[in-house]
Order: sequence, then C-alpha cells, then structure tokens
Amino acid sequence: MSVRAAICGAVFAILLAADASAAVRISNDMGGQIGPYLDNYVSLRNSGQRVVIDGPCLSACTIVLGVMPRERICVTRRAQLGFHAAWNPGRNGQPVLSAAGTKALWDIYPGDIRAWLKKRGGLKPKMVFLSGPELMAMYRACD
Repeated sequence: MSVRAAICGAVFAILLAADASAAVRISNDMGGQIGPYLDNYVSLRNSGQRVVIDGPCLSACTIVLGVMPRERICVTRRAQLGFHAAWNPGRNGQPVLSAAGTKALWDIYPGDIRAWLKKRGGLKPKMVFLSGPELMAMYRACD
C-alpha cells in the first residue's frame, strides 16, 4: 500500500467519523405529515447523527423523541415541543381528526412523554406545549 493510499484512507475515515457525530439542529419546524417525518428520522437515526432541538418543534416534528435514541437528543433553553392529535384535510380543507394517526403518534412517543401528555388530557385537537424546566428535566441540555 502506498503512503498516498494510506493517507487518503485515513482522511476518509476521519470524514466518516466526523459526519457520524454531526448534529442536526431543529429550530423552527412547524410539522407536517407523519410519514415523511418518520422516514427522515429513521434515516437520521441510522446515520448516527445527533439532534439539537433549539426552537419550536411542533406537530409531526415531535416524533423525533420516539425515533431517535434519547442519548442523541439534547435541548436548548429555546426548545419548545408542541403536541396535538393527528388530522387529515377534509373535503372542504378543514381538519378532520384521524384516530389512526393519533394512535400512531401516541405509540411512537416514549413513556415519559405519554405520561406528560396523559396528565394534560392526551393528544387533543388543541396543541399543548412542553418547554423550559419541564422539558429540561426530561432531556439533557445541549453543551
């Protein structure tokens, strides 16, 4: 093996290691459809990256809590999680609650998040927010 090949291999290994430890920052995510979020977070989990929640993470964004390993999630003082029942657009464009979607969300969330939601009446049409000291007690603070 040439010295050049060895150096290229070492540089490539360093780049791969740096990429695996990189962090994805969530700072202003208003949510959307559950399916694409689930797919993206599974890919993110498989990449080895970490997640920094540094602002609003609302609706489908919150499933990051159930897909990513807890030790790879940190929150800043600006982090704000918003939870609500799932819905689909009706014929006239108005939201129609989705029992199946809401159950899917519920099943994805970790136990402490479900317990927190349960104390607030579960997943309802109106959004409930988790932030500040309550959130910081559940997830580690970002360094």
